[in-house]
Amino acid sequence: MAEEIVNENLFPEEMIKRRAEITAYYEEHIPSLKIQLEYETMLRDIEKCRAERLQAQMFITKSMATPPEAPAMPTDAAAAKADFAAAAKAATAKSTAKEVAKNIIPPKVKK
Repeated sequence: MAEEIVNENLFPEEMIKRRAEITAYYEEHIPSLKIQLEYETMLRDIEKCRAERLQAQMFITKSMATPPEAPAMPTDAAAAKADFAAAAKAATAKSTAKEVAKNIIPPKVKK
């Protein structure tokens, strides 16, 4: 019906007939659409229940799980701290040496 071209210059009798056809069309399809709506609503409710059940299962699993272990620390914490301090000092020394070299050595001037 939607594919038909509608002439806007219809007589009143044709308009009444046309409205009756459209009304009959919709009344014919309403029962099946109501069943489809009920079907889709049930599917939605089922999916919602499944999602809630999975969420509850995940919550229970996480609550019953043992807490994660702390990452392993080096056996010699003092040695690790010393290594870190030495690396930081070396990095600082490199940047300081570059800054000193920039200030002492004059830039080359083009002739």
